[in-house]
Amino acid sequence: MDRLIYTVSSGAKHILEQQATTSHNLANAATTGFRAQLDSFRAVPVLSEGLPTRAFVVDATVGSDFTPGAIQQTGRELDVAVQGKGWIAVETEDGGEAYTRHGNLRLSENGVLQTQSGRNIVGDGGPISVPPDVTVTIAKDGTVSAIAAGTQPGATTVLGRIKLVNPPEDTLVRGDDGLFRVRDGGAAEADGGVVLVGGALEGSNVNVVDAMVNMISLARQFEMHMTMLKNAESNANKASQLLALS
Repeated sequence: MDRLIYTVSSGAKHILEQQATTSHNLANAATTGFRAQLDSFRAVPVLSEGLPTRAFVVDATVGSDFTPGAIQQTGRELDVAVQGKGWIAVETEDGGEAYTRHGNLRLSENGVLQTQSGRNIVGDGGPISVPPDVTVTIAKDGTVSAIAAGTQPGATTVLGRIKLVNPPEDTLVRGDDGLFRVRDGGAAEADGGVVLVGGALEGSNVNVVDAMVNMISLARQFEMHMTMLKNAESNANKASQLLALS
């Protein structure tokens, strides 16, 4: 009887955790550049002095879905989308490097090119600074240029180049801040093959219909686990009655 309780109770617990992951994906269905998180169940045997006859269920995060999202034109000069595979390098709080597909960029009070969350964009020589009163353009290779306002035609000045990388997807891990990092903690090499689309943003790759179907399926699985627990309790009560009669 306890074998059933081990499996069912642990399964119900981790179904709730996978339901939370599905809810998180749905909540980010409209987040720019979001990558859906993938979970799966696996059985883990209980190791003890007796025979290995018991097992419980564990919800394992197997990674992320790296399928590119749809690219939508915005016409904003500081909006960029990565076409195909690749990532934009940003500076972390500890001075390291992380990677994102969120190309909705902005300028800080000091004119530094940043993400909307305030992370500095990594350039060839460090952060990219933009002088005031200029028009900024970002080329498909990540080159950031400025054209002086009020001059016809304006003189173009290259301010830097955004670091674009394309490390193997199996070496990337998602952090609690939503940014991806190389598994060994190092920095990926710049890749000249990564292409940006200016004046556009990449949407989330979450399939809302699949996520909703998965949420309904998980809810039904949880109900089934609760039914099995009730059956286990009923069987235990009947066994106790039989033993009492004997």
